[in-house]
Amino acid sequence: MLRVPVQNPDGSPAMPTKASRARRWVQEGKATAHWNDAGLYYVRLVAESSGGHTQKITIGCDPGKKYTGIAVQSANFTLYTAHLVLPFDRVKERLGSAVIKQGKIIKNVRGRALQRRARRGRKINRKVPFNQRAHRQKRFDNRKRKGKLPPSIRASREMEIRIITELSKVFPITMIVYELVKADVDLTSGRKGARSGKGFSPVMVGQNWCVKQLQSIAPVKTVYGWQKNNNGTSQIRRYLRLEKIKDKKAQVQKSHAVDGIALAASEFVRYGVTPRKNSDTWGWKGSVNITYCIFRVITRPAYFRRALHFDNAEKGGIRKRKGGTITPFNVRYGDKVMAEKSGKTYIGWVGSFTKTKTKNISVYDHNWKRVGQFSPKKVQLIRRSNKLCVV
Repeated sequence: MLRVPVQNPDGSPAMPTKASRARRWVQEGKATAHWNDAGLYYVRLVAESSGGHTQKITIGCDPGKKYTGIAVQSANFTLYTAHLVLPFDRVKERLGSAVIKQGKIIKNVRGRALQRRARRGRKINRKVPFNQRAHRQKRFDNRKRKGKLPPSIRASREMEIRIITELSKVFPITMIVYELVKADVDLTSGRKGARSGKGFSPVMVGQNWCVKQLQSIAPVKTVYGWQKNNNGTSQIRRYLRLEKIKDKKAQVQKSHAVDGIALAASEFVRYGVTPRKNSDTWGWKGSVNITYCIFRVITRPAYFRRALHFDNAEKGGIRKRKGGTITPFNVRYGDKVMAEKSGKTYIGWVGSFTKTKTKNISVYDHNWKRVGQFSPKKVQLIRRSNKLCVV
């Protein structure tokens, strides 16, 4: 049975309710309907609720390098699950043309830095003395800055934090269960197949920083994926009979979201010892009910950020504009729209437009594959860009 999140008139979260009751509240004018950035439909009460009692609700987060599973669980219901496609590879790429070295094309070059340095050189007036030239001063010394996260790792962890923040606005969260990872190549991991030397995965680099940020939302409990006391993610998942597939790219609940359910359920069930008169008995204690719930796939729009110009100028020294979000129409990049073509209706996100005689708007799906090009007159705005694509 699906449950609908509820907010009090002041915006504080209340306990979820049945979908039929939420519809009746909206029809009777006792509540208003809303959508949040995590793809959740919720209602906000007009008057204060009769009872303010809340039950225990936890969020389970299974972080990864490219994908993350998130789930919201109570003792009686599974309330929400999501599969996050992290922007790790996207942020890691650099803008600019490829560099050829020894006959090989090297991707992910620092094209943005090369553009910036070349642009500084063009802006400097070399006819004036050196101490009067318009050199751009450094903002900080990145060689001495401590605790700095790489942008690709920071972007992935910030996406997880944002989704959990949105969920905490509509669910009264009492605990966040976050899975910690140890690299296989590091001897400190305790794995039998670990190789000698030190090694850290991208998930390990940002997980401690992420835990500190999540503590401002709710108390955080960390769990390792495999623990000897049978309270790890995999053991709880098997106990709950949750099936998991090996294809991490699959945008289904069985790829990553099931681990989020297992992490959240660890607050309600636990493997331990029960004292007895004759002898202690080991086994699972507690109970949790896994139910059908909403599943969302969340990605980020893959349009280019604003760059001042292309690498090479055209005739006359004219440089084309590159990237950005503005269009000559009433929509911007990342806006969710409904487009019509040949009697068919499509829902997607604005990703580009053409400047030819037949001006068209390109609409993309959540994986940022182009659905088609549509006339601006047949493109209707659904929602302004929130830098997320949720299906």
